[in-house]
Amino acid sequence: MPHLSVVVPVYKAESCLTELYRRLRDSLTKISEDFEIILVEDCGGDRSWDIIKELAVKDRRVKGIRFTRNFGQHYGITAGLDQACGEWVVIMDCDLQDQPEEIPRLYAKAREGYPAVLARRGPRKDFFLKKMISGLFYKLFRWLSGIDYDGRVGNFRIISKEVVKNYRNMREQLRFFGGLMSWMGYNTAFVDVEHAKSKIGKSTYSYRKLFRLAGDAVIAYSDKPLRVSVQVGFLISTAAFIAGLYILWRAFFLGVPVMGWTSLIVSLYFMSGLIIFILGIIGIYLGKVFDETKGRPLFVILDRTW
Repeated sequence: MPHLSVVVPVYKAESCLTELYRRLRDSLTKISEDFEIILVEDCGGDRSWDIIKELAVKDRRVKGIRFTRNFGQHYGITAGLDQACGEWVVIMDCDLQDQPEEIPRLYAKAREGYPAVLARRGPRKDFFLKKMISGLFYKLFRWLSGIDYDGRVGNFRIISKEVVKNYRNMREQLRFFGGLMSWMGYNTAFVDVEHAKSKIGKSTYSYRKLFRLAGDAVIAYSDKPLRVSVQVGFLISTAAFIAGLYILWRAFFLGVPVMGWTSLIVSLYFMSGLIIFILGIIGIYLGKVFDETKGRPLFVILDRTW
């Protein structure tokens, strides 16, 4: 059993994998020679898997896992944690925005008695629009889920084998690693780190993927959209009832004729759209429940280096 495990989901990272390995090796050696590096290749379509196999041949402490298709970053983290054997496990991204040189600081903080230590990033080296969307998502996520999740914290962290053991018990299809970690409620410390520029270049997380992840995370951790739809429906019904009473009062006591075909049609279309919207929310939740009842594995492994 190694003392340290490092789990890295890999996607289109052929340009930086060798540097990632070298910097990880140099940083981990400062703590212990007894470590393993688990690289989970998520079918990015480049030479990442070939490089991983080459590194595994040169250093037996490097272990590679390859999916049959692209399942996603958070499934890659899960696959790596399923295989991690270390007393302490580091999770980080592959593009070197999470700097391996910070791992000794995370480890030192964890040795003070914390089962989880999270890297809290400084100013992000991302485009303004991406930073703005990310900030809005975390605010919305905190409001909907009730989980006090810090948007400055990414996947980069170190956790104990006890935390890993309990994480493995959570096998729901909707995976949001940071949310699952927060939900478990372990005593957590933070270490401020510098957020480096990506070595890959353009982010592999498109805005479409970001919005999809945001939607899945909200659905997985909150039923507040359903509660809000009930409240909106009640408010509209109340407003419509009061408006109806007002119209009847004007008609009976003031003799004002009831008119307004245009307003009637507009109101009808508005209510129809609102009903379809609410039914859509319910349908999404039902669809996710259907996915969970299938009981399918979270991912399928095509190949591994050991």
